[in-house]
Amino acid sequence: MKVTLIGAGCGPVPEIRADYVVGAARLLEGYPGRKDAATKAEDILKLLLSSSCENCAVLYSGDTGFYSGARTLLPLLKERGIEAEVVPGLSSAQVLAARLGRPWQDWTLCSAHGTACDPVAAVCRRKAAFFLTGGPGGPAALCRELVQAGLGGLTVTVGENLGFAGEMTSQMTAAQCAERTFAPLNVLLCEPAPVLPRRTPGIPDGEFVRGQVPMTKQEVRAVILSKLAVGPEDLCWDVGAGTGSVSVELAFQAGAVWAVERDSAACALIRANREKFGAWKLRLVQGSAPAALDRLPAPDAAFVGGSGGELPKILDAVRWANPKARVCVSAISLETLHAAMAELKTPEVTQISVSRSKPAGELHLLLAQNPVFLITGALS
Repeated sequence: MKVTLIGAGCGPVPEIRADYVVGAARLLEGYPGRKDAATKAEDILKLLLSSSCENCAVLYSGDTGFYSGARTLLPLLKERGIEAEVVPGLSSAQVLAARLGRPWQDWTLCSAHGTACDPVAAVCRRKAAFFLTGGPGGPAALCRELVQAGLGGLTVTVGENLGFAGEMTSQMTAAQCAERTFAPLNVLLCEPAPVLPRRTPGIPDGEFVRGQVPMTKQEVRAVILSKLAVGPEDLCWDVGAGTGSVSVELAFQAGAVWAVERDSAACALIRANREKFGAWKLRLVQGSAPAALDRLPAPDAAFVGGSGGELPKILDAVRWANPKARVCVSAISLETLHAAMAELKTPEVTQISVSRSKPAGELHLLLAQNPVFLITGALS
């Protein structure tokens, strides 16, 4: 048996010379020969093996090398010693780029079609982000996430029915896209989000919008980030986020940050600081912990800056979501220090005392800041 994996590209299905063809029902419409509809690699393999045909073909929409099912079928064919040939097709990314008259080599290429996708993280990579979006929700669902992150004004382009009758490309804001519906065959291109140049952790305190809400100081923030050791794929919680200073810093390091804060004035400051620093990967949840943590995705790292006397329950919520999450608790009272040490296994305590210079006539004196305890450790 020989199997040819064919990318149908964008537009009419190419001419097929095979005794038996398998693919999505939409692609098989009008094909006169022997055929069966299937999309999962295991189902396709069963049909091929039971066909008793020597010359078979499998049809895929778009290109076989761009988020295609060919990736999972090829190893199965190889395991059984079945000869396979791959014929690529035009991807929707190529076609949209051609319609817009711009190169696509620098785009971030993503799929939101049957797979998890974070559009906010994608548009924060300093280049345009292209999304395969066919199916329920489509571009509108992704743009609603952008709007929630404060990126409603971002310019986006939707391509519909590329290569088919009724083809259309439309440019609009993410907020406008979030309210529209589109043809079932669609893709989305988002322009890059405005972000500030990256810098080392420890943004100067004076750069934040502060109001009357307490804020974790610059030097302490730098140590918190080193204790949590956040990577670019990590999801973080900042519980009791205050002005959002730690959340903003985490957003520059992590894949996503969920800031939980109950005070409405503090929430307004968090939104203001998110916009000022372009920390779009920061999601704000207004509510009291631990109840507000129930609906959040599981964290890889969690910082507790304010607990409202509910520290044991908050850490229980983190433990339930991900018992392997890295945890850092800040404390200025001995009672909070004691509670954190009781909850964490093999806790490590770091006490930070910072003094800053202050002019006094022709002299400079050191003004002490409040000492802070940072407690880190395992939950289980």
